[in-house]
Amino acid sequence: MPHPLRIGAAIPPYGPTYDDMRQAALAAEAAGADSLWTWDHFFQSGAGEDPAGPNFECMTLLSALAGATSRASLGALVACNSYRNPDLHADMARTIDHASDGRFVLGIGAGWFEPDYAEYGYAFGSARDRVEALAAAVPRLRRRLDRLNPGPARGHLPLLIAGGGERVLLRIVAAHADLWNCYGTPAEMAHKNAILDDHCAEIGRDPAEIERTVLLEGDEAKLADSYCEAGMTHLILTLDAPDYDLGQLEQMCAWRDRVMA
Repeated sequence: MPHPLRIGAAIPPYGPTYDDMRQAALAAEAAGADSLWTWDHFFQSGAGEDPAGPNFECMTLLSALAGATSRASLGALVACNSYRNPDLHADMARTIDHASDGRFVLGIGAGWFEPDYAEYGYAFGSARDRVEALAAAVPRLRRRLDRLNPGPARGHLPLLIAGGGERVLLRIVAAHADLWNCYGTPAEMAHKNAILDDHCAEIGRDPAEIERTVLLEGDEAKLADSYCEAGMTHLILTLDAPDYDLGQLEQMCAWRDRVMA
């Protein structure tokens, strides 16, 4: 296994209060989560969720959680490339990295939720437009991180890129990412892992350099062994807002400890 098996907790920013999310993050960290994540949407975006319900902005929320937590890594799953200038995004990420004492992961994706774009005045364009914009933004992010004073707390700030597009998006992952995130069945993850490995081979990159993360919901947690066999080494469980029940997370952390013993 090229990377240690890790368990993460995704905390949707839908709690009625910030303290709900802070308490959820602290409880998940105490339960053994290796990483903490939240979404980058201006409205609740999931199926069956209330677009007019409570919701908090991603990067400022992560900045607050960076100061509240102490051990787990944290980041956006994922920040939308369209919402922030790449240079500003890099500066914000570097600042949160210092606030967290070097625990921040810069998670980014091409964007997909049209209501966010329409309400906040961003051009939605086509899926191809957004992926091309992401491809152009990533080198700018890296250049700005190299120029900032001070630089990232660890010298190198890990970059996570999310998405499953096999012809273009996974090529961007192969070229630039330290971590990759996607979701789907174990069979789908095994298929996309193989394609990502092929893209790495085409450019001469060791595929083991890229940590494979997968977002799980509900009963998908019961398939942890299958996801691990499919090559996913960082399993991130969504905690349903506003209750943020930790039962499944605790079970997954215990499973991780047995596997890694």
